[in-house]
Amino acid sequence: MENQNPSLIQPSDPEVPEISPTAVTNPSSTTSFFTAKDAVHKLKTNLVFHSKWAELNGAMGDLGTYIPIVLALTLAKDLNLGTSLIFNGVYNIITGIVYGVPMPVQPMKAIAAVALSDKEFGVPEIMAAGILTGSVLFILGITGLMKLVYKFIPLPVVRGIQLAQGLSFALTAVKYARNVQDLPRSKALGERPWFGLDGLVLAIFCAFFIVIVNGAGEQNRGGCGVVANGDDLDEQRNNRINRLRKIVFSLPSAFLVFVLGIVLVFIRNHKVAREVTFGPSSIELVKFSKHSWKKGFVKGAIPQLPLSILNSVIAVCKLSTDLFPEREFSVTSISITVGLMNLVGCWFGAVPTCHGAGGLAGQYKFGGRSGGCVVLLGVGKLVLGLVLGTSLAHILNHFPVGILGVLLLFAGIELALCARDMNSKQDFFVALICTAVSLVGSSASLGFLIGMIVYVLFKLRSYTKDKPISTIWN
Repeated sequence: MENQNPSLIQPSDPEVPEISPTAVTNPSSTTSFFTAKDAVHKLKTNLVFHSKWAELNGAMGDLGTYIPIVLALTLAKDLNLGTSLIFNGVYNIITGIVYGVPMPVQPMKAIAAVALSDKEFGVPEIMAAGILTGSVLFILGITGLMKLVYKFIPLPVVRGIQLAQGLSFALTAVKYARNVQDLPRSKALGERPWFGLDGLVLAIFCAFFIVIVNGAGEQNRGGCGVVANGDDLDEQRNNRINRLRKIVFSLPSAFLVFVLGIVLVFIRNHKVAREVTFGPSSIELVKFSKHSWKKGFVKGAIPQLPLSILNSVIAVCKLSTDLFPEREFSVTSISITVGLMNLVGCWFGAVPTCHGAGGLAGQYKFGGRSGGCVVLLGVGKLVLGLVLGTSLAHILNHFPVGILGVLLLFAGIELALCARDMNSKQDFFVALICTAVSLVGSSASLGFLIGMIVYVLFKLRSYTKDKPISTIWN
């Protein structure tokens, strides 16, 4: 099918060595058993740090989507932030080891949106929705049905969903930067002031800083390769310029921006340190009622399932293959891991999670190239969950939202750029139709449905175009 066509996205980075395949290459045995030595080799391959600063920087690329959703649910619905961080940290570590790429762990957005808009949709309903969604994805994975779904969804429709999600992130990021936000209520409170510790100038400065360091994503960091003209002074000056360029272009821009935000938290509110308590939050089983299961399924799982199947499994698998063509990814394994995360964590009050194409694009944009990237992030979440627990919400509540918007903006743009490999006008037309309907209707499932219909119509048109009328009817 068309979604198996090779992509034009090539992760060529002169400063980063090639990522070796996940599978162990042993020419002497094609059917040998997977030994402990093989397991150690795979673990080293999946967790190798090609550049310590780049992997650390890449770990920050997903925070623009993670922090606002989890913080909003914590403040508005009394979600146990400590429990969510502990489970999400473990998920990050496991997925980094298993996949060997910066596979993200993100909150389920449709469930979060319903919870924030419905006062009666509490923690039991949120967790019930996560468990039911995870159950369906797990069943689709182990039965092989997800592979069948992936096989028959054409590439232009997948690209349309990715483009819509990327533009949605980018538009939300601009709103974060331009308007003061009430994250728990998902409302804008007026225009953001130009100056201040969370002003528009600060957001613009951070955006410019990331553009200067990272560019448009092209991997041309390092020396500029200027040839000396024989003059010793000119040669020394060129060497100094080359060293300066290499230092600037290798800075962990997203990490530095995030650290700046943390520093500004304590400057903006000196009392925030007093609100922090040490120690993990208590982990307890969530108590469910029949009403919780019913409402969680109808209002949470049903709108979440199309988004999870399209963006969290199919789009993630396609994007992973595009960015890391030397590795093998299966919608079966991705669907199973998403299912298992929710079948385990949601019973204890951890936020429903999935893999998101936007998170993967963001982490790749800022330098994540191996599983070590998300393992770093997972260790950080785990430590924060064990040391600070839910009291961390007091810190994040004062984090400059404009800076979060900047991180989210670049993650969205990187995801939207995946649609650039549409080679024909017809494919690009289908992708844009899918994108437009998804954005205007605020529904990826509706965009998917319309995109599939248009794609089929184009196929029928191509089939009948060069055939005589009598042949078609007979």
